[in-house]
Amino acid sequence: MIRKRILDLSRLFTILQILEVLVVVIVMGVTGSGKTTVGALLAQRLAWQFADADSFHPQANIEKMSRGIPLNDEDRAPWLHALHQAILLWSAKRQNTVLACSSLKRAYRAELSANADVKFVYLKGNFTDIRERLEHRHGHFATDKILAGQFADLEEPSESEAFIVDARKTVDELVSEICAWPALAAGGMHDQTK
Repeated sequence: MIRKRILDLSRLFTILQILEVLVVVIVMGVTGSGKTTVGALLAQRLAWQFADADSFHPQANIEKMSRGIPLNDEDRAPWLHALHQAILLWSAKRQNTVLACSSLKRAYRAELSANADVKFVYLKGNFTDIRERLEHRHGHFATDKILAGQFADLEEPSESEAFIVDARKTVDELVSEICAWPALAAGGMHDQTK
């Protein structure tokens, strides 16, 4: 009887630990790497909230990018601040979220993850493949100049900083690979479609 209660309490403790896990997964990479598409499907499969960092840009940034002008650190500062505030709010509300965000520099990733449990997934691609992908997209502001600017700014994360996946894979392959990532699976975050 005592042994059964201990086992029951142990199971309850495990369940409570899983419920306590709160994660914001940032799907990062240069423009055209597939952040929004992969992020949205990942959120759907995990039954989490999805957010796109592009919707946090101030109007001045949107206008600058629509003219084909790459953003600089000064342009990105209010955007990063707004994103960090959103991450803190999601954490306070205990709301698991997938965020599609370029997160190009280490300093940006440090700001976004300050005081929050944030994990990064890096969609790694090369300039040629991503430029080709962008040529087939319609209605997006990214130009060769913006893509080149993002590659110039990109400080690739190491394997200790992010889960790195090959952006050339299909969206389904990428999402399945991310769902199997031990950092998510260990916290009880599983593909809800299975």
